[in-house]
Parts: sequence; structure tokens; C-alpha cells
Amino acid sequence: MKPVKSKQQLRDELNQQISQYLERGGDVTRHELGESGRDASKPLPRAPFVEQGDQTRTLVNEVVQTIEERKKSRTKKTPKTNRRRTEKKQLVVDDFGEPLRWVWTDKK
Repeated sequence: MKPVKSKQQLRDELNQQISQYLERGGDVTRHELGESGRDASKPLPRAPFVEQGDQTRTLVNEVVQTIEERKKSRTKKTPKTNRRRTEKKQLVVDDFGEPLRWVWTDKK
């Protein structure tokens, strides 16, 4: 696992890179709040997804109908019969009376 740099180490590294940039003749310009780098006389560029053009769509109504029919066939409910259980749920406890688990036993 790579060692994670602390925030202070990241700040020091960033300040070092900035000072190297300025020493090599780099220049930093300040801009006013709300000022943009875009030329206001030119129109906004078009979004990339608009330039793709229209796409043809494939209808899948038959596929959806088949899937729905399969769902309905799986969820057919069988009529419930009114059977009484022949088993009884019983709590098993340890020597101190603490509950351990539930088990099914025959009704007596």
C-alpha cells in the first residue's frame, strides 16, 4: 500500500511547484470576480451531444410483452389449503434459562 501524503505535505509540494514555475519565468495574472476567458462577442459553442444527430430507435414492444407474460406465469398463485400444522415451534434454552434457538417439534 502506498503511503498517503498528509495535507501539509501536499501544500508544501504545491508551493514548491509554484515557486519553480515562477523562477522559470512563469507569470500569474489575476482576474476580477465574474470575469470569463470566453470572448463575449462570439456565440456559445454547441454541446457535443447535439452534434451527433438523430438516432434511430428500435421498438421493443414484443420483447417487453414477452417478459411481462413470463412474470405473470411465474407469479400464479396456487389456492391455499386450510391445513393445520402438525408441528409446533418450541424455544430451546440453556441451563441458565437463556434462549438458544427455536426448533419445530411434533404437536402432542
